[in-house]
Amino acid sequence: MIAPAFAGAEDQLWQWAMAMIRPGAALIAAPIFGAAQVPLQVRIILAMMIGIAATGAGGAIMPADTLVSFTGFIFIAGEIVVGISIGFALQIGYSAAFVAGETLSNAMGLGFASLNDPQSGASTPVIGQFLSIVATLLLLAMDGHLMLISIIVDSYHTLPPGHAFPGFAAIRDLVDFGASLFAMGLLIAMPVGAALILIQLVMAMLARSAPAMNLFAVGLPVALLSGLVLLAMAAPVMANAVMHAMSDGLEQSQIVVRG
Repeated sequence: MIAPAFAGAEDQLWQWAMAMIRPGAALIAAPIFGAAQVPLQVRIILAMMIGIAATGAGGAIMPADTLVSFTGFIFIAGEIVVGISIGFALQIGYSAAFVAGETLSNAMGLGFASLNDPQSGASTPVIGQFLSIVATLLLLAMDGHLMLISIIVDSYHTLPPGHAFPGFAAIRDLVDFGASLFAMGLLIAMPVGAALILIQLVMAMLARSAPAMNLFAVGLPVALLSGLVLLAMAAPVMANAVMHAMSDGLEQSQIVVRG
C-alpha cells in the first residue's frame, strides 16, 4: 500500500522518465555530449535536468495504455526519433571538419598517420583530429551547447510528447542536409587544398623536366611543409567555415523541431 503522501509519486516518476528520453537521445547523437569520454552518469543527469525543466510547467501526457503496448511503443519511438534528429543535425555540421581533415591529410601525405579520435573511438588522420579539436572549441565558444539545449526545450512546445514524429518535409530536409556534408568539408579544406593541388602540379612538372629526380623523396617533404605553413595562414578562414557548418547544423535542428 502506498502512503497518502506518495500517492502521485509513481506517476510523477514515470513522467520524468519519459521526459528524459528525448534529451537523452539528442545528447547521445550530438557532438561533445555523445563522446565516449563523457560518462553515462553525466548524460543521464543532463537528460533528467533538461527533461524535467522542459515538462515542469505542462507535464508530459502519458499514453492511455501501459508502456508495454502499441501506444506506449509509438510514444517512446517518437521521442527517440525527435531526439536523435536534433542531435544528428548538429553532428552533421560538426563532422564537416573530419571530412576536411581527411582530405587535407591525404593531400599533404599524412594519410598514413592516424590518431585515436576521442569523439568516435576510431582512428582518424592527424589533420582531422586537429580540426575536430578546433570545431569543439568553436562550438563551445559560440555557445552551441546552450543553443542545442534551448532547441531541445523548445521542441516540447512544437512537438509535444505523444505527437512527436517530425513531418516528412523535415525528414527530407535532414536527408538533404546530410548529403551536403562532403560539400561543407571540401569548402573548409578549399583554401589549403587548392594551394596543395598547385604544388603537386609544380612537382609533376619538375618530375617531367628532371626524370632522374626522386619525386617521393622531394615531393613529400615539400607537400608536408607547405601544408603546415598554409594551415597556419588559412586558419582564420577555415575556422569561419567550420563555424558556418555548425551554424547550419543548429539551424537544421530548429527545422526538425518546427516539424
